[in-house]
Amino acid sequence: MLELRHNPILNEKVAYATKRQERTFHPPKDYCPLCPTRDKEFITEIPNKTYDIVVFENKFPTFIEKPLKPDLEFTHPYMLKESKGICEVICYLEEHDKYLEDQPINKIKNLIKVWADRYYFLGNKDFIKYVFIFENKGKEIGVTLSHPHGQIYAFSYIPPVLKKELENSKRYYRRNNSCLHCQIIKEEINGKERIVIQNEDFIAFIPYYARWPYEVHLYSLRHIGSICDLNDNEIFSLSQILKNLINKYNALFNFRMPYVMIVHQIPTDGKDYPYYHLHFEFYPPYRTKNKLKYLAGCELGAGTFINDTLPEERAAELRSIILEK
Repeated sequence: MLELRHNPILNEKVAYATKRQERTFHPPKDYCPLCPTRDKEFITEIPNKTYDIVVFENKFPTFIEKPLKPDLEFTHPYMLKESKGICEVICYLEEHDKYLEDQPINKIKNLIKVWADRYYFLGNKDFIKYVFIFENKGKEIGVTLSHPHGQIYAFSYIPPVLKKELENSKRYYRRNNSCLHCQIIKEEINGKERIVIQNEDFIAFIPYYARWPYEVHLYSLRHIGSICDLNDNEIFSLSQILKNLINKYNALFNFRMPYVMIVHQIPTDGKDYPYYHLHFEFYPPYRTKNKLKYLAGCELGAGTFINDTLPEERAAELRSIILEK
């Protein structure tokens, strides 16, 4: 059953996807559904014996392109509609035990080009309003398949976090005739104390308002709205800074840091968004080497995050890590 139910108190949609209860849960390495098919007795989701980058529809989707109409009766104040959209999986490594940060720059560049291709292709469908690219990494995040992979959710509406960002960015733009995100970049460059890493085209910093101890935001220095707007030099710079940032995370506690990586870019509803700015956000769950940050009463019930550390201190810690060349 796929449904979208409306929460009238928060004015937000909640997706229901009951088939996801059946999804594969930490299978043995020899039975990984995201590895290439190498045994005719076990056909994985990728039938080829080898691959470079592959994109396919999620076997356990939250949204589908042609959902059935819900048959549940509902009355005011409740609203219900079909869970329309598209969910895709991106596998960018056939090796089961390697990760994005292990790859050469050219491989990461190709992945960025695939992200841009899927953003453009899915966003051109008339019912898709937002293309959300993300990666969940690590059991601590709740990943059920350890094989490195990313996902794309193409929404038939603009999700609430993005909607709030867009509204606040628009309000600032109208009052100041400038981009809020560009101003944030300017402040971080001037202050320098929260910058983790910077190159010719991108800057990565722990934001002044970080909710997670090692949360990092990664911005294009040029004002652009989506991955499709990146030129070749910027794709190269983005590849470099992604690789270096993730490896800094790994060197921090001497293990592969789990994280959620998300891409925020303009909606695909055909409207103009001159006030919005392409950026990535990373949410690692560790607050120390042996302690996770959990969301509890104040975060979940009141919507106010409590950070036990200061962004300036954590940025200095990440910035001080020297990577081997």
